[in-house]
Amino acid sequence: MINELDQVILEVDIPEHGLERGDLGTVVLVHGNEGYEVEFMTLDGETVALVSLARAKVRAIGRGEIAHARLVSN
Repeated sequence: MINELDQVILEVDIPEHGLERGDLGTVVLVHGNEGYEVEFMTLDGETVALVSLARAKVRAIGRGEIAHARLVSN
């Protein structure tokens, strides 16, 4: 179960927001069974995007996974 303030992993590219599959976000609001409002930020704290996503577009972090940094294009 994914709750508010949980970190999640994006499962799809969202080019209109500069997001790529594998990006890490934080759930800021749970929309019941429909999905989540997720904030994606740079490592220095700048918000890249705040998007509403269906449940199937994000997943919980699994055991043994490691984060990977990338430069966000403007």
